[in-house]
Amino acid sequence: MYLKRTIENKINAIKNEYAAITIYGARQVGKSTMVDNIFGMEMKSVSLDDLEKRTLANTNPKLFLETYSWPIIIDEIQKATPLLGAIKEIIDEEKRKCLKEDRKVPLMYVLTGSNQFELQEAIAESLAGRTAILNMSSLANNEIEKQQGRLFNPHLDVVRERYNSIDNKKMFKTRKQIFERIFKGGMPEYVLNDMDRTTFFSSYIATYIEKDVKKVIAADKERDFLRFLDYMALRTAQQLNYDDIARNVGIDARTVKNWISILVTSGIAITLEAYARNLSDRVTKMEKFYFLDTGLCAYLCKWPNAEMLENGVMNGAFYETYVISEIVKSYMNAGEDFRKSFYYYRDRDKKEADLIIEFSDYICPIEIKKGINPVSSSFNFDFLKKYGKPVSKGIVIDSREDLFPINADNWYCPIYMIGI
Repeated sequence: MYLKRTIENKINAIKNEYAAITIYGARQVGKSTMVDNIFGMEMKSVSLDDLEKRTLANTNPKLFLETYSWPIIIDEIQKATPLLGAIKEIIDEEKRKCLKEDRKVPLMYVLTGSNQFELQEAIAESLAGRTAILNMSSLANNEIEKQQGRLFNPHLDVVRERYNSIDNKKMFKTRKQIFERIFKGGMPEYVLNDMDRTTFFSSYIATYIEKDVKKVIAADKERDFLRFLDYMALRTAQQLNYDDIARNVGIDARTVKNWISILVTSGIAITLEAYARNLSDRVTKMEKFYFLDTGLCAYLCKWPNAEMLENGVMNGAFYETYVISEIVKSYMNAGEDFRKSFYYYRDRDKKEADLIIEFSDYICPIEIKKGINPVSSSFNFDFLKKYGKPVSKGIVIDSREDLFPINADNWYCPIYMIGI
């Protein structure tokens, strides 16, 4: 069964504007399946998982592209980055022809890759300005629910308008159901099929280590990296203290920083900078770390079922991770870069906001609560006013059914409002 992906809307909107589209994403999030569903009838496809084709692509990229002429889908493009320079030449030649003939440059190449740290520099050098670049995640909640997805805008007027236009009874999930969704995660193959959890995730990790990680870490560090991966799952929704992580894992702080970068660039995790008055202050503060797929994170933490996760000591961290990841996915699916506007806030007076989304003319603070216990009517984000930028009405995302005011300046927002 094919499940429509929200990011398809963005791809269809831009497919006539670029000569190439490049889609990044972690392993097994559904890139190849989606691309084949969109373009399979009009483009041939070649996968560089095939050793013979991969060898030709690396040793003689021009001959490869003559053999497999455009329009074409090339899967796992990171396995043959020499192709990118040859693709650039072909695109530039076609652009010159189109200019002379006064016609639009067609979509020539659709490229997919699951290893961003190999691709980013190569694409920046070869295809800058020639390809649209999109990041794809595992399934978002709206996709699993088969709901039309959209970018999550936390402005109260936008949330209220959307809230009044949907069937809230149909979308509402109890806290138990939410933790079942958190426990399962969003990997399409696992979510859509009746698969053994241990077999799926252990195979996923083995493939990730073998095909992605081994290329960028020392040969004798594989066991250390697996221990690091397990430990970082336990640290989801926490600030990054490199020295502390290094002591607990048994590696040095520089390696910790490098390996976190691997998790982020391969689509396994994200980090948020601390909100501060200026860029230099943000850089010096600790980042906050989140896994993007809560199912993978729960497996690495060895939680055996959703009920134990819901009642365990990490339930708040997982709930926060899920909410952050769902908001991030809504941005990724809309083709937006969340890294330009997402922050968290925490100061020495213990004032905090789990997420701040910064817009051009205001900031919107968000707090995340796993339960439905009433927040004090005096709750506020007044501490953010010192930054001199207007602060919108704040929202508290929790498991309740209704959009409801806490006070004049802050509202409860049901978790199911994210991304729909």
